[in-house]
Amino acid sequence: MAVYRGRYILQGLPEISDEMEKDLDLAYDICRHYHSSLPCRECGRCCHQKLITILPEEVDRISSAAGVPLGEFMSKYVGFSKDGRIMLLRTDPCAFLGKDKKCRIWEDRPEVCREFPYLVSTFMSRVYLAIANEDADILELIDYMDREWPCTNNIRETIVGKVEEARGIRAGRHLP
Repeated sequence: MAVYRGRYILQGLPEISDEMEKDLDLAYDICRHYHSSLPCRECGRCCHQKLITILPEEVDRISSAAGVPLGEFMSKYVGFSKDGRIMLLRTDPCAFLGKDKKCRIWEDRPEVCREFPYLVSTFMSRVYLAIANEDADILELIDYMDREWPCTNNIRETIVGKVEEARGIRAGRHLP
C-alpha cells in the first residue's frame, strides 16, 4: 500500500511513481492553499460526518479536553474500524458539538477535523485525478461536496482555475 507524505494512504497502489508524486504535490499544494486561505467558519456542518477518525496519539488529549476519564472515553466514544482505525462512535452530530454548533474541544479537536475538507484524502485524490487527466471535470469529481457548506462553495468558485493552472505546470514538465 502506497502512502503519500507519510499519512495519506493510497489504497490499491503498491508504490507511488516519481511522476505521480509530482502530480500529487500539485494537488497537495492546491489543498494546502485552501486550508490556509479559507479558515474554518465554525458552522458545525462537518461535525455531522459519520466517520470521524482519531489518531492514537490524540486519544488522551481529546479525552482530557472533553473532561471524560480515559476509560469512559474509550468505552463510550471510541470504536475501531475493520482496518484498525480509531473512530469516534457518537457522530452525526459529533458528541463534542455544542448546542450552539461550536466544537467543545476546538483547541484539541482531531487532526481530521483541523484539515477537513481541504487536506483530506478524498478531496486531494479528486484534485489529483483532475490534474493528471485532462478530460476529468473537477466539478463533477467534487460533486459529493455539500453545496450548502461555506467552505465547499468557496472551493467550487475557484477550483477550476487552480486545476487548470496545475495542468499547465504539469504540461511544462513534459516539454522535451
